[in-house]
Amino acid sequence: MKTQTLYRPVGLREMELIAESNYKKFPPRLEWQPVFYPVLNQQYAEQIANEWNTPDEFSGFCGIVTVFNVDEDYLQKFEIQNVGDNSHNELWVPSEELEVFNQHIKGEIEIVNVFFGANYKASINNDLNIKIEKFR
Repeated sequence: MKTQTLYRPVGLREMELIAESNYKKFPPRLEWQPVFYPVLNQQYAEQIANEWNTPDEFSGFCGIVTVFNVDEDYLQKFEIQNVGDNSHNELWVPSEELEVFNQHIKGEIEIVNVFFGANYKASINNDLNIKIEKFR
């Protein structure tokens, strides 16, 4: 079975929930979030994590870039959405489909980069803290 590599920028609380799932799934979307949007390249994920998450209190002033693999056949149902320049490509997964999406993740959700805002204060569980602090 072929897989496609996707990236997802997340804040600190969302990463904590991913860690609680043993790095196997993304948590349900919040009521005001109708879409889960993984992105197709690391550069775009890093741009979001650095520019949007690090100044955001809700994100814990921390932007974490995750990488994961998903069944390629399953992803065919989602049209690639371009939301800016040529590298700003993402998939729009309706929030009610996220649990099924999670079932198609192969392997673990891994951390590939972390950005810290000026107001970041470490206050997370030890395992996750070790994983993100190595990026300092």
